[in-house]
Amino acid sequence: MATVSVAVGVAASAAVVWDAVSDVGNVHRRMLPGRVADVVMDGDVRVLTMPDGHLVRELVLAVDHELRRMAYTVTDGQRLPLTYHHAAFQVFEDGEHSRLVWTTDVLPHPAAALVRPRVEIGIQEIKAVLEAGR
Repeated sequence: MATVSVAVGVAASAAVVWDAVSDVGNVHRRMLPGRVADVVMDGDVRVLTMPDGHLVRELVLAVDHELRRMAYTVTDGQRLPLTYHHAAFQVFEDGEHSRLVWTTDVLPHPAAALVRPRVEIGIQEIKAVLEAGR
């Protein structure tokens, strides 16, 4: 399995960043407005509606407040040619600020080359939203 891991410093406290990350039903408001149009939660299943109406289903596997870690897997609606997609966000204290790490495991292995640029762009978008205090 290939792993893509990116990290970014965020000029916001770990508590503030974790509050947004752990609010799994509001990713469209708190982390990726514009990239995700809407979210509906059905138990542990998160259904993301993209701006073009495409639906992505994710199973939220963990929201660990002690570790400040949220993990999910895409179960349906994947646009990339992936047979497996598991990801996790983790928030770490960094003085008065924080460090956000997004780790994604994918199959097939070569698909990591397709996933990496999306994760790199996505984490920068999340950083901008969090720092803007939206």
